[in-house]
Amino acid sequence: MAYTVVIDAGHGGSDFGATYKGRMEKDDNLNLALAVGEILRQNGVNVYYTRTTDVYNTPFEKAVMANNSGADFFVSLHRNSVPEDNTSSGVETLVYNDAGIKAEMARNINANLAKLGFGNRGVIERPNLVVLKRTKMPAVLVETGFINNDKDNELFDSEFDNIAQAIADGILETIRENQSVSEHELYRVQVGAYRDRSYANRLVEQLQREGYPAFLILDNGLYKVQVGAFENMDNAVKMEQRLRQDGYNTFITT
Repeated sequence: MAYTVVIDAGHGGSDFGATYKGRMEKDDNLNLALAVGEILRQNGVNVYYTRTTDVYNTPFEKAVMANNSGADFFVSLHRNSVPEDNTSSGVETLVYNDAGIKAEMARNINANLAKLGFGNRGVIERPNLVVLKRTKMPAVLVETGFINNDKDNELFDSEFDNIAQAIADGILETIRENQSVSEHELYRVQVGAYRDRSYANRLVEQLQREGYPAFLILDNGLYKVQVGAFENMDNAVKMEQRLRQDGYNTFITT
């Protein structure tokens, strides 16, 4: 079963969010949301965006969108701010309460972002935020550095792709760690495993062009290219035979 994740770009439209030297939080949030969503999609996750353009929806409307989507997780992306410029820095992730899978996801995301040079300000409980309180699925709100801190902005811009990857990896790690037993028992045909994501992406695209239901997963630092998800071992064997006839080196995994 594919997971569905709602990616919410905070603010939008007439709501600029925090601003600094002409920079608007709503723009950073949207760019990051689209980048994170694309990585998740390439890893076989269904992605639902609360917005893909510069529009405004109230927090309550966003919660309703998420609930109606039937998603498994809700991830809202923001930039932080304080009254005095350049006095605070780092990343933090907000949750309704510090418990369960949402707290696990928050810590995974923070830890990955900290590897890029951000200070890790931890997991913060914010029970009064509508998008955390009114969503029916586990929800986190990521504050990706302070928009009124020059060093955080420099890091946000220079490491943008890696930041998107870090957040996506935190989500994917949490999904993988909490998959049900039944999902682990599905048979998949693996075609390749790479440390460089670009090589894995090329193979996925090649397989998809040839009509195979290929997808990418991140597991223990490797980008694994797999095809299909079968409850019946015989069907997995048939897929493997077809792939081998087309010249691919394969093995069956669960």
